[in-house]
Amino acid sequence: MGHRRDRLNAQFKREISEILRREVRDPRIGTVIVTDVDVTPDLWLARVFVQIPGDEAVRAEALAGLQAAAPFVRRHLKPLRIRRIPELRFLEDRTLEQAHRIEEILREVGVEDGGGGDEGAPPGEVR
Repeated sequence: MGHRRDRLNAQFKREISEILRREVRDPRIGTVIVTDVDVTPDLWLARVFVQIPGDEAVRAEALAGLQAAAPFVRRHLKPLRIRRIPELRFLEDRTLEQAHRIEEILREVGVEDGGGGDEGAPPGEVR
């Protein structure tokens, strides 16, 4: 990815976070954390990754609210003075959820095989 796109992604992340926090009044959108933004090279689309606390119903409702607010947010990005303000697509970032699931699986595997590591063995010796 080019340095310019990296800068654009970071700038969009900051600006969108601020707009969501200060300007958007949709009650469906509670606490939303913008974790990443990925702008396509042609500036036609920006994928905005968000983390939304709550159960599945709350997250689905918040995502619907974010998609409904996308044109409003996009209009508030106009002062950035770039060639084209991309369409915004809000997507749920489940990275943290997936990391917790992987840790859970690793703990289960560790318990099943009795912890089976090489802890306590002298260097070069495998138990």
